[in-house]
Amino acid sequence: MPLTRFTDLPRYVRVHEADNVAVIVNDGGVSPGAVFDDGLRARDAIPQSHKVALQTIAEGEAVRRYGQVIGTARRALAAGSWVKEADLVMPGPPALDSLPRCTDVPPAAPPLEGYTFEGYRNADGSVGTRNLLGITTTVQCVKGVLEHAVQKIRAELLPRYPNVDDVVALTHDFGCGVAFDAPGADIPIRTVRNLARNPNLGGQVLVVGLGCEMLQPGQVVAERDGGDHGLDLEEPWLFRLQDSHHGFGEMIERIMAMAERRLHKLNQRRRDTCPASGLVLGMQCGGSDAFSGITANPALGFASDLLVRAGATTMFSEVTEVRDAMHLLSARAENEEVAQALIREMDWYDRYLERGRSDRSANTSPGNKVGGLSNIVEKALGATAKSGHSAIRGVVGPGERAQGKGLLFCATPAGDFVCGTLQLAAGMNLHVFTTGRGTPYGLAMVPVIKVSTRTELAQRWPDLIDIDAGRIATGECTVEQLGWELFHYYLDVASGRKKTWAEVHRLHNDLALFNPAPLT
Repeated sequence: MPLTRFTDLPRYVRVHEADNVAVIVNDGGVSPGAVFDDGLRARDAIPQSHKVALQTIAEGEAVRRYGQVIGTARRALAAGSWVKEADLVMPGPPALDSLPRCTDVPPAAPPLEGYTFEGYRNADGSVGTRNLLGITTTVQCVKGVLEHAVQKIRAELLPRYPNVDDVVALTHDFGCGVAFDAPGADIPIRTVRNLARNPNLGGQVLVVGLGCEMLQPGQVVAERDGGDHGLDLEEPWLFRLQDSHHGFGEMIERIMAMAERRLHKLNQRRRDTCPASGLVLGMQCGGSDAFSGITANPALGFASDLLVRAGATTMFSEVTEVRDAMHLLSARAENEEVAQALIREMDWYDRYLERGRSDRSANTSPGNKVGGLSNIVEKALGATAKSGHSAIRGVVGPGERAQGKGLLFCATPAGDFVCGTLQLAAGMNLHVFTTGRGTPYGLAMVPVIKVSTRTELAQRWPDLIDIDAGRIATGECTVEQLGWELFHYYLDVASGRKKTWAEVHRLHNDLALFNPAPLT
């Protein structure tokens, strides 16, 4: 991808030599008659991040970006014209029964040794990047009471325990009126269970329930085989509101008393030097634009490759945002088992969308289109750039805990909050989120590093964006340079040496469970 240093001249970025469209770089777009360095003349006013035809494209001819077909021309497109959504006929998704499997598995890169971060070691072998008290709920009914208790814990108890970063309420809308025997009901149940096991909570489980809900506390703390998987159950860990005999005041007092016992244990924890292999990085994009696949996402991909070389775990997600690039991903599956698991998750989601009488094209939002993304095919090709060039070593089903190291695909819906919640359940202890349009997204359980795809956004939101990847488009740095910058930033944030803007402002979105099962 050739880059040009910043100038006031009309500029575009062409990702692949086979591309017959490119993306406009200039902040204000270009005017009709603007002439690019190669002599191409703009026929229309073309906004920033939108596509310009690099040559005449005949009606029915393939339109290529990233070296891949993103559609066919609905009409003849002259060189220099603005290529819009209405100009393209979107191709169908790759057929799952004829995907290449394990045909382009990258060789293992040389290991990166000696990189460490300061983290909190857990009894189950995982490592926390923050030291949090998490209070899990079994039903939405208790949310108001618990949030009141959390405010008092934060104000009255937390100052006594300076080594504890915060207290977090793991609230959700599940637990009542649910059909546990319905297909898909296991997804939210195991999600709640694995959220309580997130490495940043240190195994100090505390559950607040109502008493009459369908989701019972035992399902939160134990697997079906009865194992507790590293949770500390020595102290009292459960309080049901219906067990209170003296009203709201007693509820708050009992929650606070149980919380203080856990805070005492958490306060004894100290950061320890841990190998970079203890990181579990979740990668996501939201408010995406056409620069996502040019700047931020490729830089995340390069940094992901570095982490994989250091022995860490990295996860990319969002089924509908990779579905149209599956022919590229299945070829990178490390073995047949991984390829089959990728295909299985894609097939399950295809059928899920069919039941809802929806399709993959519903994914591309109005904001995505304003940002220059014409369809889900183009969006998917940019989204998968986060996965870098490593072999895909495993697949994590929705709500499951990640197993193994290396690059994993965590199967989630594309909605930001649902995806983040499922990555937390998978064991994520650090999160990176790329955005072109802008979003104040954050999570309470892990640090969220926000990366802008455009410098203009980073300049408008200097106290929300942590890293400006727009520098790649203007030639101020390369994908490789920013990838290394991100790699070191990850280690600093994981160690607590740096705080993200989302942490500074306490910008925390609600947990959002994925529940494909019916309500009763």
